Amino acid sequence: MTDLPEVVARYFAAHDQRDTEAALRSFASDAAVKDDGHEYHGSDEIRDWLSRTSVEFTYTRTLKDAQQIARDRWLITNHLEGNFPGGVVDLRYRVALTDDDLISELEIAP
Repeated sequence: MTDLPEVVARYFAAHDQRDTEAALRSFASDAAVKDDGHEYHGSDEIRDWLSRTSVEFTYTRTLKDAQQIARDRWLITNHLEGNFPGGVVDLRYRVALTDDDLISELEIAP
């Protein structure tokens, strides 16, 4: 397992603490997020997504794996347990970074 890029670690830490604004600062202003069959583009839509996902369910997140698959792309697997449907899931986070070390793309899928 490779160490996470600092911006990704910062995003996960802020999201775990339900700090929407801190998590949003990890994204480029024109970033895109794909999660649960929906797409979110730009800061306003991503802020709305972050604020909803941070309060919808309570869960713990455990990092299982992190692989750098290209210079600016990562595949990260987290294990989640909580009060969401099913209660347990391993999620894959495909992350693309900008040259400024911000998240430009995030795709979350089982």
